[in-house]
Amino acid sequence: MDAVVKYIDGLLEKSTPDAPVWNIEKIRQGLKSKWNYIDGCMIKAVLQMYDLTKEEKYLKFADDFIDYRVFEDGTIDGYSIGEKNIDNVNAGKTLFELYDLTGKEKYKKAADLVYSQIEIMPRCNNEARSFWHKDIYPEQVWLDGLYMGMPFYMEYETRYNNKKNYPDIFQQFRFVIENMRNPLNGLYFHAIDTSKKMFWCDKVTGLSQLSWLRAIGWFSMALLDTIDKCDQTDEKYADDIKLMRDAFVDLIDSMLKYQDESGMWYQIVNFGGMDGNYLETSGSSIMAYGILKGIRLGFLSDAYAQYAKKAIDG
Repeated sequence: MDAVVKYIDGLLEKSTPDAPVWNIEKIRQGLKSKWNYIDGCMIKAVLQMYDLTKEEKYLKFADDFIDYRVFEDGTIDGYSIGEKNIDNVNAGKTLFELYDLTGKEKYKKAADLVYSQIEIMPRCNNEARSFWHKDIYPEQVWLDGLYMGMPFYMEYETRYNNKKNYPDIFQQFRFVIENMRNPLNGLYFHAIDTSKKMFWCDKVTGLSQLSWLRAIGWFSMALLDTIDKCDQTDEKYADDIKLMRDAFVDLIDSMLKYQDESGMWYQIVNFGGMDGNYLETSGSSIMAYGILKGIRLGFLSDAYAQYAKKAIDG
């Protein structure tokens, strides 16, 4: 824990809302940071640090960072729902927690604004009516998109919309589980083009060719974080929750077969050792997170902790 505290504190000391050091690409380009999924991940982490330590500095940083972007009427600097980019939904998750902790009404209004993007997202012509990943990627479902959009969507439905669109959320997960999983090895392909037109897709299945570590990581977190925000006591959705839970356990078991002796995973998971492929840090970190959260939620036994520790050490 000491190393984590030192790492997080070091990041916060060097960061401002316009130039957070974890978004180094923008800083190197001389651009100000806008509303984006990367900040969403990091501010959620800072809020988790507050939850664990109760140190006010973490809440203050998170509140100051998001407050800087969100105006009193709930509009958000650097965010346009018209872009219809599912990545931009992710940072909306911070608004629920900050609203609870600070009582600032503008955070609830901003959550409503982000939800209004969910309502206008273009959808595929498949049975699940899956969200496009972005307006500029028509008819495409990417594993990353489930992480970027669904935990927010589920939490909003649970808190504010009387679970009205639970079936939509579960249906979109079901489509991915049934259509994007490789039955030969239990891994998932990164994307599917339901129109089967893109240069990268199989012209029969619409699937991309490869199983990308970070995309699988995003999806494993999407399964966990979405279940975590749904009302698990509602018997109507017991089968849907079980499907997602079973898919998570199956995915972790499949991934463990590909864990390198170093503890990490390769960027293209099932082509370890191929020239140009490499052991990748962010995806390996995500897998450690997924395993440990899976244990905490009771989906995995404590015996799995050794694989997460091995990943972190690696």
